[in-house]
Amino acid sequence: MNNKFKLTSIAAAIVLAFSANAMAASDVAKDEAQAAAPAAKKESVGAYVDDAVITGKLKALILEESSLKSAEINVETYKGIVQLTGFVGSRANINKAVKIARSVKGVKSVKNDMVVKGTQ
Repeated sequence: MNNKFKLTSIAAAIVLAFSANAMAASDVAKDEAQAAAPAAKKESVGAYVDDAVITGKLKALILEESSLKSAEINVETYKGIVQLTGFVGSRANINKAVKIARSVKGVKSVKNDMVVKGTQ
């Protein structure tokens, strides 16, 4: 057996050992996370992608609207339900953002948690 083969074998054994350790640690962390949050949101890949598309479209529409400041409005979507949060300049801007959100295909409802600046 030559030295190069020995080093390769040792390196492979080390990689396997670390991989097994990492997988075991990952499984433990996953089990702990599930135990800590039994009611965690579970969403299929398709639903997650749909929500991401809705969020992306809505953010783009808000960005295109000159009267709205996209940095002020946060958008989150879960199972077609859009939540808008942030501090905006006026009630009219809140109404406009909600109207835009409702116009996006796939949106089931809109939860408005935006606040007019200075009125908290």
